[in-house]
Amino acid sequence: RLQASGGGLVQVGGSLRLSCEASGRTFSRYTIAWFRQAPGKEREFVAAVRWTSSNTLYADSVKGRFTISRDNAKNTVYLQLSSLKPEDTAVYSCAASQRVILSTMTLGTFYDYWGQGTQVTVSS
Repeated sequence: RLQASGGGLVQVGGSLRLSCEASGRTFSRYTIAWFRQAPGKEREFVAAVRWTSSNTLYADSVKGRFTISRDNAKNTVYLQLSSLKPEDTAVYSCAASQRVILSTMTLGTFYDYWGQGTQVTVSS
């Protein structure tokens, strides 16, 4: 089971840290990703981390502003959101997969476990 938390209301330029805590199984060998979905829009890939924090992938829209990392000892993945913009407003969800490869890391259909979302709202 995946549990996402840390969302909230923040002003433009502000920061938040989202957490995705896994329980029930060890996810240390899983790729963990964050996706987001804004009202009226399709779900989009945000970032992913493979077994170690040195293997990461980011959407172009968040590169340089968001940082994904993981603490396998705590079975938790973090997404640090900085320099937030109104267009970052969305429900953020985390997902886990053992079968994604580099070419499929951005595709939600390749993730088998999903947590509930956490709302991030950026006010201008």
